[in-house]
Amino acid sequence: MARSRMRRHGTIYNRPMKIGIFDSGLGGLLIAHSLLSSLPGHDYLYLGDTARVPYGNRQQPDIYGFTLQAVDYLFDQGCDLIVIACNTASAEALRRIQREYLPSRHPDKRVLGVLIPAAEAAVSATKTGRVGVLATVSTVSSGAFTRELLKLNPAIEVQSVAAPLLVPLVESDSIAEASPALDTYLAKFTDIDTLILGCTHYPYLKSMIRHKVGHSVKVITQDEILPDKLADYLERHDRDMGPASPDGRRQFLLTRLTPGSLAIARRLFAGRIELSEIKLPDRKPHSG
Repeated sequence: MARSRMRRHGTIYNRPMKIGIFDSGLGGLLIAHSLLSSLPGHDYLYLGDTARVPYGNRQQPDIYGFTLQAVDYLFDQGCDLIVIACNTASAEALRRIQREYLPSRHPDKRVLGVLIPAAEAAVSATKTGRVGVLATVSTVSSGAFTRELLKLNPAIEVQSVAAPLLVPLVESDSIAEASPALDTYLAKFTDIDTLILGCTHYPYLKSMIRHKVGHSVKVITQDEILPDKLADYLERHDRDMGPASPDGRRQFLLTRLTPGSLAIARRLFAGRIELSEIKLPDRKPHSG
C-alpha cells in the first residue's frame, strides 16, 4: 500500500497515508468511489453526516460547527489529510478551518475542499465564458463558486441556481422522481456552455442532467475531476504515490444508517461495502 513520509517533530515516519472524506450525507460516496478506484493504495475513512443532511438549507454557524465536529473526529481517527466532499461545507466552513483551526491544532495536516477543482475545470472547459452553477441554497448564497471562478477569469459570466429538492431525493433513493425538479432548475440557465454540479449529491443525477442539457453544455462533476486533482496535489506536496500493494484499508461511517443509504451504497460499490453507524462525540472546547 502507499507509503507517506510524514515529518513530525523533526522525525520522518514511513506509514500508510490515511485520507478522510467528509460529506453531509451520501453524495460523497461518489467521490470516495472515484478516489478508491484511481488512488487505491491509500487508507480511506469515509464519514457521512446522514443524521443532519441536508446542510444546504442550514445557517452558516451550524454548517461550520457540524463540519468542525467531523474534522475533529477524522483527525482523532488518524487521518493525515481530509477532503471535504460537501460543497456547502467547503463554501461555508473550509476557509475558516484552514486559517484558524489547522495552524493551532494540526499544522502538519491538511483539509481540502472541492470548489476550487470544479471552478478550475469549468474555466478550462468554457468557450463562451458563460458558466452555470447548480448548487444548494447555502452554497449559492455564499457566492463561493462565483468568487473562485472570477479569481480564475474575471471575464466569466456566472449564473447560479439553487436546487433545494435534489439532495432529499438522492438521500431517499428517489432519483427517478427528480426529472420534474431538474426541468424547473435547468430552465433558469440562459445560454451557458458549461455547468458545474455544485453539490456532491448531484452527480447521482449526471446522466439525467447531461441528457436534458444536451451535448452543447459541458457538465462538470466533481467525482470525475477530483482523482487527478488530488493525485497532482499529493505529488506536488512530496507524497509518495507508488503503492506497495493494490489496496489500502477502507472504512465507511454514517451518523444514521437507513435502508435507503444501504441500497445506494451497495449499488454504487456493487455490494462490496460495509457501512457502520456512529454517533459523533461532542466537539472539544479547544477545537476551534
